[in-house]
Amino acid sequence: MGHARVVQKHTDWVWGMKIKYSVLLVIILALFSAACIKVQHYQPVPLSAKAGAARLEARTLSNSPLRKFLQKNLGRKLNPWPPRSWDLRMLALAALYYSPALRQARAQVSEAKAAEVTAGERPNPTFHLQPGIPSPYLLGLNFLFSIRRAGRRKIMVKQARALATAARLKLASAAWKVRSNVRTAMVSYFLARRKLDLLRAQQGLKDRRVILLRQQFAAGEISRPMVANANLSALKTQVAIEAAQGQIPDTRAALAAAVGVPVAALQGVHFVWRDFAHPPDSRSFSAKEIQRDAVLNRLDVHVALAEYAAAQDALQLQIARQHPNFQIGPGYDFEEGSNYFTVGYSVKLPVFNRNQGPIAQAEAQRNAAAAAFLVTQANAIAQSEEALAGYRGAMRELNGTESELRQLEHVVVPKERRMVAAGEAAQLALNTVLLQRPALAQAWLGALGRTQKALGALEDAVQRPLKPDELDLHRSANLHNSEKRVP
Repeated sequence: MGHARVVQKHTDWVWGMKIKYSVLLVIILALFSAACIKVQHYQPVPLSAKAGAARLEARTLSNSPLRKFLQKNLGRKLNPWPPRSWDLRMLALAALYYSPALRQARAQVSEAKAAEVTAGERPNPTFHLQPGIPSPYLLGLNFLFSIRRAGRRKIMVKQARALATAARLKLASAAWKVRSNVRTAMVSYFLARRKLDLLRAQQGLKDRRVILLRQQFAAGEISRPMVANANLSALKTQVAIEAAQGQIPDTRAALAAAVGVPVAALQGVHFVWRDFAHPPDSRSFSAKEIQRDAVLNRLDVHVALAEYAAAQDALQLQIARQHPNFQIGPGYDFEEGSNYFTVGYSVKLPVFNRNQGPIAQAEAQRNAAAAAFLVTQANAIAQSEEALAGYRGAMRELNGTESELRQLEHVVVPKERRMVAAGEAAQLALNTVLLQRPALAQAWLGALGRTQKALGALEDAVQRPLKPDELDLHRSANLHNSEKRVP
């Protein structure tokens, strides 16, 4: 019997040592596995105002990466490079390539995508080690696995996807804003150039009028004040020309800012807008079509919908949190030669509250998101209706001035020229008629400017070009560009 007890004790001691070493091996393997997991190391990316300014000043419209970006979006080769002339589409794409606002929106999309990854991650298990100190005969360890209840992970992923969709829509909205800014700057530039041309034509006619009046004054046919008044009028036009010349650099600088390049990058660049003087007939846009586009195509409306979906998911998540998560896992205790295997369980008891506060907050936020959607949609419809009415009014004014200008050019001026040729009228009378043309043309130019701006406002209201334009802003905004990384 004594020998049997000794053998039994030895066997128990051996098994105890095996279990201890097995547990120790498990601990070592767990720690080794955790240590071997690949981790990401921090890499600083410093910012320098001086270096950033140097990069901005170095931007051009002739670099190779920009050429690749334009060719990919235009779907055609650009030969020669750089192009001899740039239109709205090409400048808008260049702005998308360089725009700092789009870089910020892309960063927000990346952040939203990372949030999707975070939402889909499963919680890591917890390893709990409790060695006996000072006694070496006590040891406890536990592995606890976190269990999420009520489909919480699925809801979190769904919410993160809705917010990522909103971020992508905001990126597209930022792209449209960039295009709109380029268009506005181009309208101002073309109006300034045409205004200068009209003033120069007017100056030539006024100088001719001064010469004719001086001839009549020398012949004693008119008094000196008439010549003086003509000189004063010519002088005023010269002052207006100088002011108009000063507006050209200003509008060019505004265009450079809209594209995102220094003014020097636009030196020698020729801009074209073939149908600038012929905006589309307002009758080609029906109120129903415009309203439909405002409801279905407006990106801010879709953003509001995505944010409402995220608010729905947030409420569902808070309701799911009424059911607390728990932790469960195996455990082992060694105490003075005895081995104990256990199962651990941990849960937060919903005794004092059942998450009523966060649920009420989430429900209020959902109601606010619903109200924000209705406001956004109503504003989109109202803005589209107002913009269409403004465009129709501007088109009526433009058509009226065009009619008067055609009447002058095709009826009045030819008739006066025939009378001068027949000796029935003097050159001064023809000059007076000809001077009506630049005055009428300036009125027409003002109406054209208001019409183009109204067309831009109407395009902003529906967030799409109202003339054929293949520019896919959303796709172009998402394309990689060489300046995506911060130096």
